[in-house]
Amino acid sequence: MASMEGLIGLMNRIQRACTALGDHGGGGDLPTLWESLPTIAVVGGQSSGKSSVLESIVGTDFLPRGSGIVTRRPLVLQLHQTDDGSQEYAEFLHMPKTRFTDFARVRQEIADETDRLTGKTKQISPVPIHLSIYSPKVVNLTLVDLPGLTKVAVEGQPESIVQDIENMPNCIILAISPANQDIATSDAIKLAKEVDPTGERTFGVLTKLDLMDKGTNALDVLEGRAYRLQNPWVGIVNRSQADINRKVDMIAAREKEREYFESSPDYAHLASRMGSEYLAKLLSEHLESVIKARIPSITAVINKTIDELESELDTTGRAVAADPGAQLYTILDLCRAFDRVFKEHLDGGRSGGDRIYGVFDHKLPAAFKKLPFDRYLSVQNVKKVVSEADGYQPHLIAPEQGYRRLIGTGLTYFRGPAEATVDAVHVVLKDLVRKSIGEIEQLRRFPTLQTAIATAANEALERFREDGRSTALRLVEMEATYPTVEFFRNRPQDLPAADASSKAGAKASAESPVPLDRYGDGHYRNIASNVSQYIRMVGDELLKTIPKAAVHCQVREAKRSLLNHFYVQIGKKEAGEFAHLLDEDPAMMERRQQCWKRLEMYKSARDEIDSVAWSSNR
Repeated sequence: MASMEGLIGLMNRIQRACTALGDHGGGGDLPTLWESLPTIAVVGGQSSGKSSVLESIVGTDFLPRGSGIVTRRPLVLQLHQTDDGSQEYAEFLHMPKTRFTDFARVRQEIADETDRLTGKTKQISPVPIHLSIYSPKVVNLTLVDLPGLTKVAVEGQPESIVQDIENMPNCIILAISPANQDIATSDAIKLAKEVDPTGERTFGVLTKLDLMDKGTNALDVLEGRAYRLQNPWVGIVNRSQADINRKVDMIAAREKEREYFESSPDYAHLASRMGSEYLAKLLSEHLESVIKARIPSITAVINKTIDELESELDTTGRAVAADPGAQLYTILDLCRAFDRVFKEHLDGGRSGGDRIYGVFDHKLPAAFKKLPFDRYLSVQNVKKVVSEADGYQPHLIAPEQGYRRLIGTGLTYFRGPAEATVDAVHVVLKDLVRKSIGEIEQLRRFPTLQTAIATAANEALERFREDGRSTALRLVEMEATYPTVEFFRNRPQDLPAADASSKAGAKASAESPVPLDRYGDGHYRNIASNVSQYIRMVGDELLKTIPKAAVHCQVREAKRSLLNHFYVQIGKKEAGEFAHLLDEDPAMMERRQQCWKRLEMYKSARDEIDSVAWSSNR
């Protein structure tokens, strides 16, 4: 396998690429690689000595100090061991071409970069700062310094920022606790228990051993009796505040720490496994072993995510070409796709055509049944219509004018259902236009083109509706204008004589001067019956022909020429106008750009891993 420098350097490069593209874990909707990368998260409560431990590992003063929460953004600290005698320097990811040899400036830049994002408040941000330190005094190691834990959240501090560790299964926890406090109350150990209850990925660091009360020691903790971890506890003796004020350098501080453990009656037997130098080597070796073990699973995550991102990019489409010819091709191709989906809805490949059949098979017959023919063909109304049609000359045998008027007026009742049928089909077709546009994923990229297609299609449907309405009404008018006389010729002739009841009253009428109607109710009921049967016959015919009119004028034309007018308009446009139709939704453009960048990062990470693997096999 590759060297320690190669493995840790590999993770460092991938981490920097993640941060540069905004991948620092969390709940974003883009896939994250950050959470899969092995790393060491440094956690500790306020005044636990966390900053001093980090500076001891690095061997240089470089962290901001102060009261309250000083670390308000995660600091990804990447240590690179250089040759003996070389000058140490630092580089920030956000200032890639600037080398810092004065670490007081590094401290100031950390504070300034924090304020640039969070402002001069107590607000905490999950966006990390990347700092690389190159020095002969360090081992190859990567640490993530997380904001300090507080017992009471200060204003602007998220309650669960450190809980992100739980979502990072390859994260090693470096839990820093002061020895002069009860380990059971340690903020870092409480966190470790919550996110790593088995202690499998937690290293315990005990600071301030030299500040414990006389006659006491921390052997129960360091030897794993007070709180057992699967990894060893390491004791650290940091510089005192007086040492910091006197600017005691790290070389002297490390020597003093080494002497403390070697000369301590309590810890001398543990001296070889104590101190900041031992801690750095221990973490570096452990991080290397974790990286080596996790490479296959990281590679699997990378390959799976590459497939997902490429699939999404296939859906969102590639960038729009600048060439007008290619733009026209894209427009026409999307129009054809819409046309195809729309026809599939009508022809049964998708839902839609069945709804139109429902209009013909259910709604139209139901509307016919609701027509008020019972009231219209009541004896009273028939008598009124016939009398008005006869005028001053009563009919001799059959009231032909009355029949014609009753039929003509009665058939006009079918106009309403005929128009309603055409309108119902129109509503279905409009809805299918909307659905078809929504079902073409590539068309979602271009809201302007969506609107243009929808407008053109709906305008065409309006024209088809007008044609369908006029045709359906013409069918009704044709029936009303020219009745089928054979229907009446084949029926019994009406008798002008009165019915039996009127005959029974003939004698009384002869004896009485009171005038009576020449025709009885039976005569008018017979007329109403004949007209009713004729209207029913015509209605049965219209139940067949109105759907034919709607299909011929609306459905058929929608399938044949829905976008014909739109194609004509496209042909008249200037080449420069095509780009306007292909204006994309800014959110979609941003999403595609993010996917492209994330995809490039994953492919680069895969290539990096492959190159390290190949070099180790030579």
